[in-house]
Amino acid sequence: MGSETGKFSTDIGADVIAAALESVEKQREAATGESAAVTVEDAAAEELAALRARVEALEARERELSAQVDQERERTLRAMADLDNARKRAQREREEVVRYGLERVLKELLPVIDNLDRALDLGERSGKWEGLAEGVKMTRKLLEDTLAKQGLKAFSARGQAFDPRVHEAMGHEEREDLAPNMVSTEVLRGFTLHDRLVRPALVMVARQPAPASPPAASADANAPSPEPAAPAPSGDTRTDVADPSLASPETEVPGGNS
Repeated sequence: MGSETGKFSTDIGADVIAAALESVEKQREAATGESAAVTVEDAAAEELAALRARVEALEARERELSAQVDQERERTLRAMADLDNARKRAQREREEVVRYGLERVLKELLPVIDNLDRALDLGERSGKWEGLAEGVKMTRKLLEDTLAKQGLKAFSARGQAFDPRVHEAMGHEEREDLAPNMVSTEVLRGFTLHDRLVRPALVMVARQPAPASPPAASADANAPSPEPAAPAPSGDTRTDVADPSLASPETEVPGGNS
């Protein structure tokens, strides 16, 4: 029996064995291919998941940046509106300053007008205008004091050398008692507002008198006076011509001597 079995095994041909080995190899290759396909599919799925996660992150970043842009736009619009309101408010305040900036100064000048009214009323009622000069002096001092409170002060140029920075010359005066370029007459006082010149003093400037020129000698002082021309004969109405070249032909006047 045993011998028969051994005999049976020896009867399998080499081609059968080769075919069996080839089939096993194919099955192994098929299994390897399926495993590789599964591996590729897994890698692709992982890459797709990573791409989806990246897209979602980018979309979230985009939404965040869009929200920031909206906030910045809103903040910019609000700042522009605030700037426009501030500009309009500054314009209104500037107009009010221009319109009502002198209110305090003018209010302080009202007593000056009141004093002038009182002085004129007193002069009309009493008829004594002599006291008006004193009232005007007091009113003038009150006005200068009021203006001085606002920084407006007068200055005099009398007895000073002419300074073009604070003086304005209106002309020259020949003065022997003053040095040249000295202020000889003050027409109007000057005024300054704090440290700024408001109006220069209007002045006349002294200069030395021009030397007197000697009298011109007449060349014909001792020349003999010309003799008077002889009178024309009676009835002769012809006109004597000094220059013979300009003499016109003699014209006979009717009624003359024949």
